[in-house]
Amino acid sequence: MKRTWLLFAQTVTILLAAYFVVGTLHPQWLGRPQFGGGVVSLLEAPTTPLSAPEPGSLSGAAKKAAPAVVSITTSKAAVRNPRMDDPWFKFFFGDQGQSPQQQQAGLGSGVIVSPDGYILTNNHVVEGADEIEVLLADSRQARAKLIGTDPETDLAIVKIDLDKLPIIVLGDSDRIDVGDRVLAIGNPFGVGQTVTSGIVSALGRNQLGINTFENFIQTDAAINPGNSGGALVDVHGNLLGINTAIFSRSGGSMGIGFAIPVSTAKRVLESIVRDGRVTYGWIGVEPGELSPEVAQTFGVKASQGVIITGVLQGGPAAAAGVRPGDVIVKVGEKPIANVAELLSSVAALRPGTPAAFGLMRGDNTLDLSVTPAVRPARQRGQLQRQQPEE
Repeated sequence: MKRTWLLFAQTVTILLAAYFVVGTLHPQWLGRPQFGGGVVSLLEAPTTPLSAPEPGSLSGAAKKAAPAVVSITTSKAAVRNPRMDDPWFKFFFGDQGQSPQQQQAGLGSGVIVSPDGYILTNNHVVEGADEIEVLLADSRQARAKLIGTDPETDLAIVKIDLDKLPIIVLGDSDRIDVGDRVLAIGNPFGVGQTVTSGIVSALGRNQLGINTFENFIQTDAAINPGNSGGALVDVHGNLLGINTAIFSRSGGSMGIGFAIPVSTAKRVLESIVRDGRVTYGWIGVEPGELSPEVAQTFGVKASQGVIITGVLQGGPAAAAGVRPGDVIVKVGEKPIANVAELLSSVAALRPGTPAAFGLMRGDNTLDLSVTPAVRPARQRGQLQRQQPEE
């Protein structure tokens, strides 16, 4: 009997030991929960792959365009008052200004548009600068050389010599619509590269008195001092315009910003790089806005277009047969609705190359070929202050 109990005790002990080992190493065999297995299960759980941007996110556009947007810092020496050497001035005002003058600094933005280092910016950002420094988004810095400016459109081209430059993709500003979403990228107030979003609020803004040739994209994306020369891009990160001005009573953004369309910027860039300057077409007419009263006075039936109130004798338009009282309704394939559109369309023509003009003369429709000349320099920059001529 004693031997039987000893055998029974040994058997139970072995079974208990086996149960303990199995329960510790493979509890699932026994259908028991895994004590402390929470950590193991978390470590062994499959990881969720990184998700795509949230619907409606513009992060892709920002990542694509932002590397090509740069900060521009300019400096120029302050002008010393020439009267400082006048003894009477010294007698009344002392030695004011005799110490070295502090340099004046400016801040703006720019957009790299070529692997050769060409950068689009605003003329007012670099105007009169003695030195131009460019800071890239990747923290590289370089001294820039001024290639050319066009005060008429407030655009300028500078160039840097660096390798492996990020380049922005040029979009199509002629195909955008009011309501399209856009991003403004620049360096407002010098805080560093900043991206703001909004929509296209209006197209073809003109008669603002900012530039000679105005065809602005209006946006409510926040644009502040320092954003000038920066990029306005679409939801794909393609360049639509160069941010240039804001309407503001406080100096900061009030939701009304203006950008120069990339179509204009591209034309200026190509002209400056190719010819060193920008040339504009000119046909020698004096245009006026068409109203029912004016149309009745001149006896024309056109309801839209620009009426010609004067034609320069011996000018390109006169040579082509344009007369006072004619209404220009189309330049090339582009309809003309107002004086600003005619001014911009004619300016975009290549001097010496014939262009088709659609006119209304009384009840008749005419198609004339006009060969524009180079816009005389003496007229540049006067159209905001005097009677426009074209």
